[in-house]
Formats: sequence, C-alpha cells, structure tokens
Amino acid sequence: MSSRGNASYFPQAERVAIFGGTHGNEMSGVTLVNMWIKNRAEIERSGVAVRAFITNPRAVEKCSRYIDTDLNRAFTPENLSTPSGDGLPYEVQRAKEVNQIFGPKGSPDAYDVIFDLHNTTSNMGSTLILESSTDYFNLQMVHYIKKAIAPESCMVLLNEHPHLKYASTRSVAKHPVGLEVGPQPQGVLRSNIFESMRAIMKHALDFIELFNSGVEFPACSVEVFRVHERVDYPRDTNGNITAMVHPHLQDCDWEPLNPGDPMFQTFDGRTIPYEGASPVYPTFINEAAYYEKQQAFITTRRETLAANAIRKISK
Repeated sequence: MSSRGNASYFPQAERVAIFGGTHGNEMSGVTLVNMWIKNRAEIERSGVAVRAFITNPRAVEKCSRYIDTDLNRAFTPENLSTPSGDGLPYEVQRAKEVNQIFGPKGSPDAYDVIFDLHNTTSNMGSTLILESSTDYFNLQMVHYIKKAIAPESCMVLLNEHPHLKYASTRSVAKHPVGLEVGPQPQGVLRSNIFESMRAIMKHALDFIELFNSGVEFPACSVEVFRVHERVDYPRDTNGNITAMVHPHLQDCDWEPLNPGDPMFQTFDGRTIPYEGASPVYPTFINEAAYYEKQQAFITTRRETLAANAIRKISK
C-alpha cells in the first residue's frame, strides 16, 4: 500500500481464496466451498483468480471441529517453521501445507485476500472479522458489503487485541477476512444461514472485481466492535463450571451489557451481575466450541473507524 494525499493505493487483488472447513462441523462454508469447487461459475470474476479450498478435509470427513488441535489457532511462526514429520499434530502439518500453497504468511507472494467461512452457535447474525484497523482495503470492502445487503445487517468484529488475537487460517493473506454466520448448530445446515453467507460472498467478490477494474472508493466510515476482553464462566476450585449465561444475556449478542446487568445464573438460581465500569457489547455468547477454551463470551467496545479513499495502483 502507498498513500498520496487522502487516498491509499493498493495493487490489483489478483489472487483470492475462499476457505471452508477450517472447522469441519461448520456446514455452511463446507457446503458452499464444495459446491464452488465443483462449479466455479458463481465465484468467477474478471481480473481475479478465485480459488475455493477445503482447509481441514479430515475434520470435514468426520464432521468434527478438528482432529488433533484447532487449525484456526495453528498458524503461529513456531508451527509454520517447525520441520515436517509424522509426529506432528494433523492440523499443524495442515497449517504448513496451507501456508505453502497460499503464503508464505507475511511475504509478498502470499494471496491477496483470503475469506475464511465459519458458523457459530451464537446469535451473532452475519459478522465480518477483521484483524487491522488500518487495512483500508478491508474496511472499504466491508463498507461496500454492508451497503449492498441493507436492510439486512452485518456486524464487523475487529480483533487486534495484543493478547486475544490468534494465529488464524486466514492470516496467511495480505488482507485476511473472517465470516461468521449464525446461529447454526454444529454439524447442521440451515438454509437461511447458508444463503446469508452466500450473499455476502457475492458482494465481497463484486467489490474486488470493481476495485480491479479501476473504480475508486471514496473515504468512508465503518462501525466496528473492537475485541476488549474474554470472559470465562464462573468455576469452582476444581475448574468446574458453576453458572450459566443468564437468560437476560443469552442470545443478546451485540446488545449493550451495562454495569449491574445480569450476566450469569448459578445452578441454584443466584444472579451474578456485570461489574464493569462502563457498558460493553458481548458477542460469541455461549458459543458451543468455546467451552473447551474457557470462554463464555467476549466483550467488545463499539467505535467508528475512518477509512481513506482507495484506488488501484496503475501499472
């Protein structure tokens, strides 16, 4: 990227990947990507090569989140640089293979954009996940998508927290984008969730085609929810959960949680309130996959980001 005045210039996005099956039991992405592998017509755009790819085929075959370890946390420098061998966890070996095909991560040869398709059991609706508040290409893209799908909503989750950001599958790309759509149970395919994901991907690819054709996108603002804190369930001294998400909080992703509001309910009916100093916006509330990660939900803070105008660098 280069900047001149109030505009930022990016190279043409020539290579784009769409990942499904990073978690093998999240069926919308698995189904869409398998469909697009068989018939590319829907994802073809002029001026860009789009590749649909199943990232964790063994987990997809078993309809499980992963085989040995979470692939969406496996793209660390240590894992990517470790020598290959039969003793590696399956997802670590797979991360190395994905990095070789679509990276190397952090290099000029990496794919321009990777979309990683996920489902959540939480009541999050459609959510685009970004990893940088200064990636104006991605900010302009989500702004375009949000306008295109209106009046349907699409939230934007920004995770650049130094301690909560993780080494995601999509992080291989220059412009990584996650897409979470829910609620949908693990191992289940719901038509409304499938179609929401499909529509967002259509508009995302349309944006890239327009950008590559030379369209300039003017400066804009984007509302995001910045990751603030991970909240675990209350536990006893043996690590056992002692309370559930309170019914007043359950299914209320993106709604404000104010000081004193009910947060958890113990098994004997006692309410545990939120004791923070200011309102936050919880999401991934009671996500099934995050029990193993000791996470009941994450809190976010709402803010508005300004994005420079962007245009393609002329060759």
